[in-house]
Amino acid sequence: MQAIEIAHPGGPEVLRLVERPRPAPARGELLIRVVAAGVNRPDVLQRRGAYAPPPGASDLPGLEVAGVVEDGDLDGSGLAKGDAVTALVAGGGYAEYCVAPVGQTLPLPRGLSFAEGAALPETYFTVWSNVFDRGQFAPGESLLVQGGSSGIGVAAIQLAAALGHRVFATAGSADKCRACEALGAQRGIDYRTEDFVAVVKQATGGRGVDVVLDMVAGDYVAREIDCLADDGRLLIIATLGGSKAQVDVGQVLRRRLTVTGSTLRPRSVEFKAAIARRLQAVVWPLVEAGRIKPMVYRRFALGDAAAAHGLMESSTHIGKIVLDVAPA
Repeated sequence: MQAIEIAHPGGPEVLRLVERPRPAPARGELLIRVVAAGVNRPDVLQRRGAYAPPPGASDLPGLEVAGVVEDGDLDGSGLAKGDAVTALVAGGGYAEYCVAPVGQTLPLPRGLSFAEGAALPETYFTVWSNVFDRGQFAPGESLLVQGGSSGIGVAAIQLAAALGHRVFATAGSADKCRACEALGAQRGIDYRTEDFVAVVKQATGGRGVDVVLDMVAGDYVAREIDCLADDGRLLIIATLGGSKAQVDVGQVLRRRLTVTGSTLRPRSVEFKAAIARRLQAVVWPLVEAGRIKPMVYRRFALGDAAAAHGLMESSTHIGKIVLDVAPA
């Protein structure tokens, strides 16, 4: 099969198209003929040598795919050969064939293209795991999404808004802020020209938001604590702004705040399968009803993965970047 491998840590140019043996599914796994694969920030970090695959995972980049079931452990899976699916994987997505755990493989939602399906798993697994499971996001509560125009941000805004929550989102330009509002955010906040703490406090009558989904960390952490409501939760899922922060622990104590974080990739198949079941029960019906629509910003051929990474690193996109791996 054709695949994209990382020749050595470095810039986008180290991604190269190679021939690799087709992987063989083990017990509890499916072999998927990949039609499309999502491109994500962790792929960039892996390419730079800063985010190694977990033990046993493929060394190839790619954390989400959409395609057709080719073979594997189908007994009791509810799936059959030839079914259109989308799957979360721990690596190996940038290839014509990929193995995925049965529990992390979901039917492609009705009405979606394979490219749109490939834009779902990494973002929605991450948002559900953090905002709804760790964050215990409850009816009537509000959410601030940092980086609202990213793939994660778009998913968080759409899902929270579809479930009736009040959402605020930061982004790096007026156009991106308007895009966030079109997705369901009550207010897009341009972090280059506005103070998100002041905007959130004014919009909530001084109360603040119940949950903050943070991909920045660094000096954002102290400000995010300032804009949390009492009993609020700060959920850190990336450190694009740095891994060090100074925190007023007194506020955390007095206002009963929770500061937490997680990474999804190294978690167990059982953990991710539980998330998949919730997505299929709660989120997939919203997708099939058109209330959530994957936003694919641009598609690249598999051999143009380096260009896809260049776009990802430019941060000029809104939504997801997808690789077209093979014809449907």
